[in-house]
Amino acid sequence: MAEQNLDSAKPSVPTGSTQQVTKKKKIDVLLKATGDAPIMKKRKWAVEPTNTIAGISDFIRKYIKCDPAESLFIYVNQAFSPSPDQTILNLFECFGSDGKLVLHYCKSEAWG
Repeated sequence: MAEQNLDSAKPSVPTGSTQQVTKKKKIDVLLKATGDAPIMKKRKWAVEPTNTIAGISDFIRKYIKCDPAESLFIYVNQAFSPSPDQTILNLFECFGSDGKLVLHYCKSEAWG
């Protein structure tokens, strides 16, 4: 049995969203408040594709002046909470629509 080269086994990248992201350099992220979370005056942000959910969480905490002891939950598609080390690019490629990624944030568990 011949060994398979991992480089040749990589899945092909669709020509849609990834190429647009590399041209734009940043990904549009729409932050929506849910439940008891304060609403941000500016909801649409241009974010570096290499940023992580942990970085977004830190940004939201500072923006809404959330105490360090308070919980903050972030959800994708009103369904699941991504891991803190998940990159924005990966989430955008999987769950982005209309050229943006929609993230919901709240101070108490809402979904999933």
